[in-house]
Amino acid sequence: QVQLTESGGGLVQAGGSLRLSCAATGNIYVINAMAWYRQAPGKQRELVATITHTGETNYTDSVKGRFTISRNGAKNTMAMQMSSLKPEDTAVYYCYAWRVGFKDYNYWGQGTQVTVSS
Repeated sequence: QVQLTESGGGLVQAGGSLRLSCAATGNIYVINAMAWYRQAPGKQRELVATITHTGETNYTDSVKGRFTISRNGAKNTMAMQMSSLKPEDTAVYYCYAWRVGFKDYNYWGQGTQVTVSS
């Protein structure tokens, strides 16, 4: 079992920045990739960014150039620096971790609220 805990959400003005963090605990050896998803009210959950154990990253088009995903200091931690935030970025952001090639190993955090005021 892996537990994921997000932190860093909050209320910011448009154009501001936030840094989200995700810490994985438990049997962390089973995961080798992590991602951020987000879900706004009335919307489907969408993939925002991913990072593998090799450091390869991918971003959804709407956040390219504004968000940066990273693993800092350990395999079981992940961060996402969000800059130039827009009201449409408002959502609950979820940490997700899995093992590439082993889909039975996948875990979700409980989410952290990001609200961007206009």
